[in-house]
Amino acid sequence: MTGLTQTANPGSGRTVISVDAMGGDRGPAAVVAGISHSAKKNPDIAFILHGPKGELEQLVARKRILDGRVEIRDAVDVVSMEDKPRDVIRSKTTSMWSALESVRNGEADGVVSCGNTGALMMLSVVRLRKILGVDRPAIAVLWPSRAPQGFNIMLDAGADISADEHDLLQYALMGASYARNGMDLERPRVGLLNVGTEEHKGRTELKLAHDLIAQNAPVANYDFVGFVEGNDLPADKADVIVTDGFTGNVALKTGEGTAGLIGSLLKEAFKFSPLSRLAALLAYTSLNRLNKRIDPRRVNGGVFLGLNGTVVKSHGSSDATGVSAAIKLAFKLAQSGFSEKLAARVASAVSLPQDADSNTE
Repeated sequence: MTGLTQTANPGSGRTVISVDAMGGDRGPAAVVAGISHSAKKNPDIAFILHGPKGELEQLVARKRILDGRVEIRDAVDVVSMEDKPRDVIRSKTTSMWSALESVRNGEADGVVSCGNTGALMMLSVVRLRKILGVDRPAIAVLWPSRAPQGFNIMLDAGADISADEHDLLQYALMGASYARNGMDLERPRVGLLNVGTEEHKGRTELKLAHDLIAQNAPVANYDFVGFVEGNDLPADKADVIVTDGFTGNVALKTGEGTAGLIGSLLKEAFKFSPLSRLAALLAYTSLNRLNKRIDPRRVNGGVFLGLNGTVVKSHGSSDATGVSAAIKLAFKLAQSGFSEKLAARVASAVSLPQDADSNTE
């Protein structure tokens, strides 16, 4: 290994998360603050941090909790948000490339990056490769909901703008496996996003996917609830909601914008008068609970499903709280052996694995 900090011994029986320190809007300081938060909360986690060695050493040195738990890998180049994915794969000196190599080489159990989503997906496919039988990887995100677990899973959130019926079936299989390992749902409910719940509505590929997902439900150990609509995303009707990347990404950005609007309107309302400010103080506990439920930072982390390795995409504007949430998710999935279980379940979207035991997923 190269680029060790003076006291670093990040393994020591811990789960190691590889972190791309560059590419986020807030720079490496926010990333280091995020891994510091994670280290304080979880003694069983260590890090390999990728980026300019000199700059990162200074930032890590200020966080005593990281002593002996961070290895720094020197990477001189950064993937910007403006870089085209096809250009990024030509350079092996970026922090993103280096972060993925740690997982590919078996040195880390998962990777987290705040960088360019398209570039991260393309590099992940090139370096980690797709699971056998998966045609299109998908990005799965957590959506605050009224379900008992507090969140629903939606995929695809933008890995690929189109999807046919076989892709949608694979998304259902991967999403169900993620629900078991990421949210401890033994038998998740799966819904297919459409413009209506009636079986005659929607595009041809949606109708075909409806039948495929329903047929595979008994073997894949999930319950198919049929078509769902946009207002079911935050509801308690389905734990996993399947759609194409174009629709999913539009829904995701709309949801984030709506959450931000609600927060802004509440602040304005409670600042309107002295009486409203008093009401805000009296309602502080409830408002703080609401803020946590709709705060995008606390559900930060889109998981790339369908790859031979755990990859979590943190939001580009993530602060320390957001980075820490993404690391927590990567840690949980790595601990569960998620990638191996997903590969066993989605060996192909047509011929499912012979075992139907949920403990193997």
